[in-house]
Amino acid sequence: MNSHLPHAAPVLLTADLRGVEQTTLAGPDPAPLMARAGLAAAELARQLAGDSGKPVLVLAGPGNNGGDALVVACHLRDWWFRVVVVCPAGTGKYAGDAAAALRAWQQAGGDIAPSLPAEQDWSLVIDGLFGIGLQRDLTGDYAALIEQVNALDAPVLALDVPSGVDADTGCVRGAAIVADHTLTFIALKPGLLTGDGPDHCGVLQVADLGLGDAVAAAPHGVLITDGVLTRLLPPRLHNSHKGTYGSAGIVGGAHGMSGAALLAARAALKCGAGRVYAGLLADDVPLLDPLQPELMLRPADGVLRLEHLSALAVGPGLGDSPDAAEYLDWALEKTLPLVLDADALNLIAAFPELKDKLKQRVAETLLTPHPAEAARLLGCDTDRVQTDRVAAALRLAHELDCAVVLKGCGSVCAWPDGHWAVNVSGNPGMATAGMGDVLTGILLALLAQGVDERQALTAAVQLHGAAADRLIAKGIGPVGLTAGEVIDSARTLLNRR
Repeated sequence: MNSHLPHAAPVLLTADLRGVEQTTLAGPDPAPLMARAGLAAAELARQLAGDSGKPVLVLAGPGNNGGDALVVACHLRDWWFRVVVVCPAGTGKYAGDAAAALRAWQQAGGDIAPSLPAEQDWSLVIDGLFGIGLQRDLTGDYAALIEQVNALDAPVLALDVPSGVDADTGCVRGAAIVADHTLTFIALKPGLLTGDGPDHCGVLQVADLGLGDAVAAAPHGVLITDGVLTRLLPPRLHNSHKGTYGSAGIVGGAHGMSGAALLAARAALKCGAGRVYAGLLADDVPLLDPLQPELMLRPADGVLRLEHLSALAVGPGLGDSPDAAEYLDWALEKTLPLVLDADALNLIAAFPELKDKLKQRVAETLLTPHPAEAARLLGCDTDRVQTDRVAAALRLAHELDCAVVLKGCGSVCAWPDGHWAVNVSGNPGMATAGMGDVLTGILLALLAQGVDERQALTAAVQLHGAAADRLIAKGIGPVGLTAGEVIDSARTLLNRR
C-alpha cells in the first residue's frame, strides 16, 4: 500500500511496524534494533543536556521502551554524564534485549530508583516509560508519576512516543507525558501527527535505525510535505487565456450564509481558476461581490446550468432547505470533478437517496468533512471519529467511494483504495469560521486547472495550512487570524513554486 505521492515520509500503524520489526529480526543477520535506538537517542540526549553539569533523569518502563532508555543511560554514563535511572515497576519484568540492557546498566555500577528522587535540578528528563505497545489507560501511580514529570522545570525527551499517547490514534490514554522533543524509531506514527499527539511530542525527529528499505516495502501511509506543491501547476504560457485555467462553480450561500460561498469563490479565483461562478441560494443575489468584483454571481440554478464548468463545489453555506437538497441532487448527476463540504455533507447523511447517488458517481468526488460531519456520515458520534481519525477517514473513503480529508489537527486524507496521508501544516489560529470554505475554494481551483484528484487533495490541504503558518511567522495571529487572510497567503505560496 505504498503511496504515489512524491516527497512523502512513511507513516506506519503499530501492526505494520510490528511486521517490519519481525521481518528484520527473523533475517539471517538481524539488526540490533534496541542498541541502535538507544545510541540514536543518547546522541540526541547529549546535545539536549548540554554541559550544564546537572544530572539526567531517565525513566525506564517495564518493556522494550524501558530497555531503550537503559541503553541511553549506559551511553550517557560512558560520556561522563551523571545519570539517575528510575524504574517505577521494579526490575523483575524485563525480558530479552531489555533485560540485557538492565544487566549492562547494573554491571556498569548504575543504580535503580523506584520513584523520583527528592526534587533536583535536571538538565534533561528522558521518557522511556511506555512506547507503542501501550494497550490500557494509565491511572494510579503511573498517572501520578506523569503529572510529576510534567511539572518539572526541565526539558523532556520522549523515546518513540510520549508515554500515554496512543501511537495509532494520538489519543491520550488516561495521562500522557508532554515532551519538548520526541525521537521516534523506524518511522513516523500517526498518533504523533494527529489528535492530541502534536500537543505532546514537541519537536519530532525520526531515527530509521537502518530499516528504510523494509519500511518502504511495508503497508503505510505518508506524511504530506511541501514537496507536494513542487511543480503542482505548470508555468503559465504567454499564449493563454482565462479559459486555459478552467471554470469553477460554487453552489451555496443560503440566506444569512452567503459569506461562506463568497470565501470559497475568492479562494478559487486567487488560487488560479480562470473564471469563478458563485451560485447563491439567498433570495436576493447581489449584483457583485464588492471585495472581489471579478467573481460572477448567479442564482444557484444558474451555475448548475452552465455547461462549460471544469469543476464544481457544493456546500459552503448551502443550508438544509428542500431547494438545497434539490441542487445537491442535480450536482451529483454531473460528470465533472465535485467537491462536497459543509451542508452538502449533512444532506447526504440525512437522505439515503443522496448517499446512494454519491456512491454511483463515476467522476472524481472529494469530501472535506470536519469530525462532526464525518460522524453524521458514518452514523456515529464525534468522539468515535476523533478516537481513531485514520480509521474514520479510511472508512468514509471506502463506504462512500470518494476521496476524503478529515479536517482537524493532523488532517487525514484517505482514498477508496486504502491509501492515506497525514498533513501537519497549519496552526491553532485556523480554528475559526470560514477556514473550511477557503480549503474548498483552494481545492476547487486546483481541480479546475486540471490537477489530478489525489495531488489536488493533498496539495490543497498542505497549502491551506502552510498559508496560515506563513501568516503566523509574520506576526498575524494565531489570535484573530481570519479565513480571508489565508487566501492571499496561499496565492503567494503558489506563485513561489
